[in-house]
Amino acid sequence: MRGFGIVDGHVAWRDGEVAALLEPGESLNGLMARGPKAWAEARGRGEEALARGDGVALGEPALPFAVADYVDFYSSLRHATNMGRMFRPDGDPLLPNWRWLPIGYHGRSGTVVVSGTPVRRPHGQRREQDFGPTLRLDIELELGFVIGVPSRLGEPVPVDRALEHVFGAVLVNDWSARDLQAWEYQPLGPFLGKSFATSISAWVTPLDLLPRVPLEPQDPEPLDYLRSEPLGFDVPLEVELNGEVVSRTNARNLYWSVEQQVAHLTSNGASLRTGDLLATGTISGDEPGSFIELWRGERFLEDGEEVVLRGDGLGEVRGRVV
Repeated sequence: MRGFGIVDGHVAWRDGEVAALLEPGESLNGLMARGPKAWAEARGRGEEALARGDGVALGEPALPFAVADYVDFYSSLRHATNMGRMFRPDGDPLLPNWRWLPIGYHGRSGTVVVSGTPVRRPHGQRREQDFGPTLRLDIELELGFVIGVPSRLGEPVPVDRALEHVFGAVLVNDWSARDLQAWEYQPLGPFLGKSFATSISAWVTPLDLLPRVPLEPQDPEPLDYLRSEPLGFDVPLEVELNGEVVSRTNARNLYWSVEQQVAHLTSNGASLRTGDLLATGTISGDEPGSFIELWRGERFLEDGEEVVLRGDGLGEVRGRVV
């Protein structure tokens, strides 16, 4: 696995299990804001240092960048269909707008944590006059795209220039309290059922190290501001529970691309900031990326259980429920 992270207060370029120190910095934000030329130079310096044997032992994982804003999309057709069939069994599983735009919501950046951080079971309202710990704690297997170069407020980012702003990708576990979510999300959407913890990998992988593939053809054809050749990433993914792999999927199962997510997010003039995290939403294929799909709501996480998400080239995201 190759990617940028933070080791002992320095920017580091990781290759396999060795990290080369590049420059001081408590996070990657300074490097990320400098743009693609600086990113390529840092990679080159890191590879040269590793070739010389100038590596360091990897320390405890640290949050690799300071998260500015956090947006979570809903970009997997199979996941959206599975969820729709559970909650709307007699109607169209997809909401009318799903194929027209990348649906998303703004999350809470202050509760994004690095892999290995224990996740405390959240409390909240489950129904009328019913407050207590969630009984339906779930995971969501996602990719996250990290913004490096900011954009200007009021100026949308064109879809064909979106990748100029994206520093790299991380693996994401967007922990979800399904009972809190189901009670509170009407009419405004996810809130406390999602905001208690989001775990990410400790290393940010440059996009060009991930193999790109065409995504499923989009029908109907998107509006002009979203129109592009939809390309995704051929990244095998897996979910492990208590040491046993329970599901496998692939990032190529996304319907909306990262370019389209960026273009839509900024289409109203909202600006990108260095350190923004744009998650894809649960990635499901033949096998699902969440337990509510896997076990049809009959099994959720118990205290003490550990979930590990893995992605080729992205490392892992580990979390234990406490």
